[in-house]
Amino acid sequence: MPITRRHVLTGSVALAAAAPAYADIPRFEASPALIEAAKKDGGFVNYTAQIENLELETIAAFNKRFPFVKVEIVHLPGGQLIERIKAEIAANKLVADLIDHSEPSLLVAIENAFRPYAPPNAADYIPEAVASPRIWPRLTAGTCICWNSELIKDRPSGWWDIASPRYAGQVGMPSGYTGGSTWVWVMFQRKVLGEEYWAKQAAIKPRIYPTNAVTADALVRGEIAIAPVSFPAIFPKKRDGAPLDYMFPKEGVPSFTFAAGIPVTAKRPAAAQLYLDWCLSAEGQGMLIRDLGHLTALKVPPVATPGLDPAVQKIWFADRAESDRVRNPWLAEWSKTFGLRQ
Repeated sequence: MPITRRHVLTGSVALAAAAPAYADIPRFEASPALIEAAKKDGGFVNYTAQIENLELETIAAFNKRFPFVKVEIVHLPGGQLIERIKAEIAANKLVADLIDHSEPSLLVAIENAFRPYAPPNAADYIPEAVASPRIWPRLTAGTCICWNSELIKDRPSGWWDIASPRYAGQVGMPSGYTGGSTWVWVMFQRKVLGEEYWAKQAAIKPRIYPTNAVTADALVRGEIAIAPVSFPAIFPKKRDGAPLDYMFPKEGVPSFTFAAGIPVTAKRPAAAQLYLDWCLSAEGQGMLIRDLGHLTALKVPPVATPGLDPAVQKIWFADRAESDRVRNPWLAEWSKTFGLRQ
């Protein structure tokens, strides 16, 4: 399989075979010129903050269509990744041909490092979800309530349940400082559920984990029984047989987008563009929804997310300007409420 990794995490990764595209999803067709240029490039380097297993599955599905593109991934958590990117830019040694980050605002701050780019279906995207004309929402994810079905028989009904004594001693959650996904969840609590929500949740002493992925692993092990967690972190585990169940509460589904762009210094931009065009196409977004549990920033989703009806469970995106303004003080207050040190 044409995938290599410059940064390798401990443990093995089992790739599930990508299912064929649904018949009613438009097939992505790249221009002959782009395909020829991508073949000449041979591959590209992808800097990503996406959960590594999920990125590998995405590449595997892409390679079923375009096996001639070899993808090397550099996977790091968002904070470490942006520091690496900035350091390489400062030294004029940026290796990445594609950058995909969970914090759109951090890439917007270095927007000039990216070349002008728009996917062929740019008009199909929700304008508010596009970070800049050069940086696009390749990935979209929402937070759900997930529980270990062997431990929880009393199904929750909404967000307030995991802030009540009903589940005291059983709740875990990723830290608000993890990145874009968890910050959006923290902001949603304050904006939609009310200022008292943090205190009520802190009162039942939830276990705090460093990332969504670690929280999902703790759920599978039974270390915790229930948690708010990014849906893509648990969907593949449930798909592969883990004893997990989930729901999207009617109060709203806090959602966030990654931001992806091609640096002006990219040495193999055609291969990177082919991958990004495919990911942003209806075919690519359909795979991300169907196989990995992502949502989408397309105006019309190519397939439905299991268990989610946008007419019932409103998809909630943070206002980017407000998010940038309140993030540091609100996270400091959230951290103090939960007794964390940063």
